[in-house]
Amino acid sequence: MTRAVLSLGGNLGDRAGTLRAALVTLTHHGLVARSTLYETPPWGPVEQPPFLNAIAVLRGDRDAAGWLTLARQLEDAAGRTREVRWGARTLDVDIVAVTEDDGTPVLSDTAELVLPHPRAAERAFVLVPWLALDPTAMLPGHGRVADLVAGLPAEDVAGVVRWEQLA
Repeated sequence: MTRAVLSLGGNLGDRAGTLRAALVTLTHHGLVARSTLYETPPWGPVEQPPFLNAIAVLRGDRDAAGWLTLARQLEDAAGRTREVRWGARTLDVDIVAVTEDDGTPVLSDTAELVLPHPRAAERAFVLVPWLALDPTAMLPGHGRVADLVAGLPAEDVAGVVRWEQLA
């Protein structure tokens, strides 16, 4: 058994509906907890609308490749296309971290998957929802999520706003 932390986000179409559908699907794949939705400014060099983001924690009989397969299935179901790197998308699912039952981090450094996610420690749109969901969360190799959030630029953290429109 492993535990996976997934970051979900989207900024095209019915953002909330797409995230809701993905989270409902995850209930059938070992969903343990999920954050509320947060609206965040777009990240990257392409001008685009704001994102809605969430964090999901899952537990199941999957290895890292199995979690990646699930992430891609969710993206495919949402009509995700990969035309522009860091461009607008219906759904983006990143695997932030995977750990064994005893807390040992699962490490990966392949063309397909790098674990823990190589930029998670610097992304407020990942860390702020994760911290709200689990104040004791740890990002393997980087430490406590609370400390990582405290070390981010204040404007990055302030840009991650709880989206109250999701019941």
